[in-house]
Amino acid sequence: MKPFKLTDNVEYMCVNHFNRRFFDALIPLPQGTSYNSYLVRGAEKTAVIDAADPEKMGVLLDYLKEEKKIDYIIAQHAEQDHSGGITALLRKYPDAMVVTNPKCKELLMTHLHVPAEKFIEVKDGEELDLGGGRKLKFIYTPWVHWPETMCTWLESDGVLFTCDLFGSHLATANPFSDPEDVYEPMKRYYAEIMMPFRQQVKADLEKIAGLPAGFICPSHGPVHKGQMPGKVREYYTDWAVSAPRNKVVLAYISMHGSTLVLVNRLYSRLQELGVHVEKLNLEDADTGRLAMSLVDAATIVVGTPMVLAGAHPKAIYAAYLVNALRPKAKWIGVLGSFGWGGKLVESLAAALGPFKAEVLPPVLVKGLPLEDDLKKVDALAEEIAKKHALPA
Repeated sequence: MKPFKLTDNVEYMCVNHFNRRFFDALIPLPQGTSYNSYLVRGAEKTAVIDAADPEKMGVLLDYLKEEKKIDYIIAQHAEQDHSGGITALLRKYPDAMVVTNPKCKELLMTHLHVPAEKFIEVKDGEELDLGGGRKLKFIYTPWVHWPETMCTWLESDGVLFTCDLFGSHLATANPFSDPEDVYEPMKRYYAEIMMPFRQQVKADLEKIAGLPAGFICPSHGPVHKGQMPGKVREYYTDWAVSAPRNKVVLAYISMHGSTLVLVNRLYSRLQELGVHVEKLNLEDADTGRLAMSLVDAATIVVGTPMVLAGAHPKAIYAAYLVNALRPKAKWIGVLGSFGWGGKLVESLAAALGPFKAEVLPPVLVKGLPLEDDLKKVDALAEEIAKKHALPA
């Protein structure tokens, strides 16, 4: 395989993993993923930015089979899908040095056992001169999504290497992103990985806002060029910074149909009141789809029956996910049915933990809902619509 030339000095080495189905043994990958590395040539030195996942390291080595010397391995992130190939690269290029920040150095020594003498530490804003006017500038971007992550800016070529920022779990033969193909994978990626750190994402967007990047090169998914660098910044600003939309995520599960009656009534009434509703059945839910739906919702409503004196386990997991992902929703509600009693709301509250949102009055029904119960659902819909109509 041969690297794909982005500029005279930058080559793109995309390691596609088309048949990977889960990330972290948790996150579904309906379109696979890729592990991107980049080769940057200066007049005097050559650097590789990021190393592939160890499972696919053979592909990266094939890209580099004609490369006689690598001087630097830039480690922007210590997680193994970015760094796992470093040890193999050091075996192939024993004189190469690993360039990273002190926190990443610590993690690479822990996770990969890279010896301390193989590192060059760089500070935030520090530059590494490759010769011929080509300098790599390192920009700390902590907590997108680990504490040690950083970006790398090559001003001479207008290339910004962004690690996980602006990435997508998308295996594709197309080296460049297209808005129709990449929007949903990017939103899924943001929701699952970046959303818990949206305040830091906001700060990092501001930090790199002035860089005139003609290419944005993430470590997963296709490269962004042309109009796409501006578009992906707009996407992230919308997802991380903008106010939530007039939208309700209605995540539910029903065992004998009673909860479903409540859910369908709320769905219908909200639509009649002009509120957009995304209804998700938790029985066989795609975790990524649920995460995506939470990105821009103003209200989250969980519908669940009682199981063994508490909410259904899949509803509890959904509540746990809300707490873990910390979306910008302002209100949260509960619909539920029970046969004899229990602590449905309390079990959901425990799973939600410290998630900050106003809790709406729950609608709990014993058995199959009656007309008076459905009127309570109508009142909940009216309350949600009223709150959504208020100024942000």
